[in-house]
Amino acid sequence: MIRTPLALVPYLIALAAVIGGLLSYAGDRSVGASQGTAAIGGPFALADQNGAPRTDKDFRGQYLLIYFGYTFCPDVCPTTLSVMGDAMEKLGPLSERVTPVFVTVDPARDTPKVLKAYLKSFGPRFVGLTGSADAIAKISREYAVYAAKEPLQGGGYAMTHSNTIYLMGPNGKFLTHYDEAIGPDALAVKLKDQIAGTGNPA
Repeated sequence: MIRTPLALVPYLIALAAVIGGLLSYAGDRSVGASQGTAAIGGPFALADQNGAPRTDKDFRGQYLLIYFGYTFCPDVCPTTLSVMGDAMEKLGPLSERVTPVFVTVDPARDTPKVLKAYLKSFGPRFVGLTGSADAIAKISREYAVYAAKEPLQGGGYAMTHSNTIYLMGPNGKFLTHYDEAIGPDALAVKLKDQIAGTGNPA
């Protein structure tokens, strides 16, 4: 991810989308719905870093810690994935109940082979997901993720994208989200609370 003054605009858009989803979740609960459902998350059909087809149903029964980024990201993406990987180690045996997932926003470059080599640095439990441009656009909409190409001087491009870690429950429903600035210790504590049923879902 790159940081420029112009890049602040999509972050504000993405933040508004996330807040809108959270307000939808709160609204569903406030009107007495039997199960509040956030407007974040949904079905997907992608491929993992081994080229195997994966859908949201493959992960039922697992907590999903999902982050959207791209492998050519120079700073924030690897830092955030390192936080996720370190938090997984701190969970100890509870890590078996959590699957960290990295979804690319740059499917043109992030093939399964590229994802597999990249994710080796962050821990053995990571699942990388890629797919067609349409499939990535679909899952990005479902998770209120903003992503766009930004040309670089001299050629090539980087990706400007929102930067949120999502936690999905074993039933596939949105539980909460974490800011990029959260450290591995705090993330591990929050995950333990969620698994124990004491976490705040909002």
